[in-house]
Amino acid sequence: MSTAASSAAADPAVSDGQGIQPTPTSRRLRVPDGLRPYGAPLLLYGGAKLVGTVVFSILLMASGEYREKNPRFGGGAHWWDVLATWDGWWYLQVAEKGYEPGPLRRLAPGGMFTVEQNSVAFFPLYPGLIRGTSEVTGLGLYGSGMLVSVIASFVAAAGIYAVISLLAGARAGTVAAGLWAVAPGAGVEWAVYSESVFVAIVAWCCYCVMKGRWVAAGLLAFAAGLNRPTSAALIGAVGLAALVTLARREGRRKHGVAGPVYAMCAAPLGLLTYVAWVGLSMGEPTAYFTLQREGWLHFFDFGAYTLDVLGNTAIGKHDYVFAFSVPDLLAVQLVLALPFLIVLMLRKRPPLVLVAYTLASIVSVLGTQQIFGNTPRYLLPCFPLLLAPAAAMARLGPVALTVFFATAAPASGWYAHYVLFELGIP
Repeated sequence: MSTAASSAAADPAVSDGQGIQPTPTSRRLRVPDGLRPYGAPLLLYGGAKLVGTVVFSILLMASGEYREKNPRFGGGAHWWDVLATWDGWWYLQVAEKGYEPGPLRRLAPGGMFTVEQNSVAFFPLYPGLIRGTSEVTGLGLYGSGMLVSVIASFVAAAGIYAVISLLAGARAGTVAAGLWAVAPGAGVEWAVYSESVFVAIVAWCCYCVMKGRWVAAGLLAFAAGLNRPTSAALIGAVGLAALVTLARREGRRKHGVAGPVYAMCAAPLGLLTYVAWVGLSMGEPTAYFTLQREGWLHFFDFGAYTLDVLGNTAIGKHDYVFAFSVPDLLAVQLVLALPFLIVLMLRKRPPLVLVAYTLASIVSVLGTQQIFGNTPRYLLPCFPLLLAPAAAMARLGPVALTVFFATAAPASGWYAHYVLFELGIP
């Protein structure tokens, strides 16, 4: 006799159909099994970001510095207006009006910039998502931009968890998601900036490469190329990983040839298409790079500017563009920590795609002239650097982790507020 039959025979209420009727159980929302592991990292990420944002808003309202400022450069009628200034202002302009890619306009000699700034310097994916969200939800462009960024930040945190947990376990993945919430520069994750969308794409693209899902990886790298120019690091990493897979007999046998070849070919198309479109629309093949160099003073100089800033900051001399003492000093500390973080990451033997992407991203950031105090924000997409710290912190007990994040979350909000007034951006 089966176990079920034995149980039925032993229970009169079941055997003869009489007795107390079973109480119907209440229906509960069932979380799919595949999503359950993401509960803890997303809860930690959301809690840390919420605390930091509340601290940021309280400090901002207490200071009142956001009032009566140009909405493009740091303020407005409400404290939250600062979350859509500078780059955010440009993204909202694109979402509202589209691009106006006329010929490059040269400015009068003697000024800091030699070319008039133009919205085509900002890639189309994020403003396109803003416009699409506004059309679907009926929200205004600002609300849509914030909604896209917040949702994308959770997708990014889930992607970071997925990648790190594959290498160091679920607890380390959870810690990594929390660390990304409080990292220097994390203030832009819940702002009208494209970082959250970019990191969401990058993290899941790397995860797909690690799992051998080459078609998805190629499509995600293509999308990244429509979001930020720094996607070149991801595109190169995906291409390199695909080449190595094809070069190995075991890789070809396991993954085939078509998938890696597709990823390698599809990955650069988004970036190349947009840069080519800007060149054709503005009448100069290199118009995008000219605009970045002469309109925003952003260009690759092989690290000369970074070395100059490091030297000047070390001796307390500020004779370079955009000199802000404390943010520069914090950026210097982060730059000096990078070699140690890289070595610690490499000791964990991460996959090639993570190593190539991280190193290429760091070279891009440190080799480019830009606002040095923003270096923590520019390095925010280098999430693989969190691998070693997260693995080490995963060995801590619940009390120690609680104390750390309870301290780091408000500190991140204070830092975002401080940098806002030192550099004029969130």
